[in-house]
Amino acid sequence: MTATDLTPRPGAAAVGRMLLAQTALETRMLLRNGEQLLLTVVIPTVLLVLFSAVDVVAVDGPGKRVDFLAPGLLALAVMSTAFTGQAIATGFERRYGVLKRLGATPLPRWALLSAKTGCVLVTELLQVLLLSGIALALGWSPHGNPLAVLLLLVLGTAAFSGLGLLMAGTLRAEATLAGANLVFVLLLLAGGVVVPLAKFPDAVRPVLELLPISALSDGLRSVLQLGHGMPWSDLGILAVWSVLGLAAAARFFRWE
Repeated sequence: MTATDLTPRPGAAAVGRMLLAQTALETRMLLRNGEQLLLTVVIPTVLLVLFSAVDVVAVDGPGKRVDFLAPGLLALAVMSTAFTGQAIATGFERRYGVLKRLGATPLPRWALLSAKTGCVLVTELLQVLLLSGIALALGWSPHGNPLAVLLLLVLGTAAFSGLGLLMAGTLRAEATLAGANLVFVLLLLAGGVVVPLAKFPDAVRPVLELLPISALSDGLRSVLQLGHGMPWSDLGILAVWSVLGLAAAARFFRWE
């Protein structure tokens, strides 16, 4: 018989393993949160089915109503996860000292933020698959370049993540909760998601077109509904928001 080696082997796991474990944990926590599921899954799904079936708002462009609505609600799904959901969850983790304690573990702080980003991407993938499946069942006929769609979704995620982390890292948790939900409702109504921007007064339309949700929904609609090429202006707006949001979050984020 050989003796069993019971010598302790202290030390942190490899960073890659810690990153994957934290990403899986963040994703499980989000999927178990009823409020987050309502925000990220139920609301976009209900809006897609409701506005596709009921002629509440006159929409622009060729094809069925769902051809206009599906791209906008994909943009809403990105905003709900990358901005609203992430801001609220991170804000309360900061309030309760979770971020401070995690920051003192062997898990690097950049890996913690990367895990949160990975959780956002996994959730968005599930949202896109669900909403696309429902939209296709309702008669959606998407067109355009998949690469353009991917670039829009990635830049939209970066832009909203930066803004969400900036809010969570600078405001009190209660203020983040109220502010993130308020911004969600305002951008849902005024960001071209279900109401075309052409319906708004000429005086405010140029300002609304510069919002990240407007750029994302307009870019997705340009590709998926109208079959256009790369929406460079919308990509440019999202890139600017991404740089500004992530830079501000990195500069002003407070861990406690």
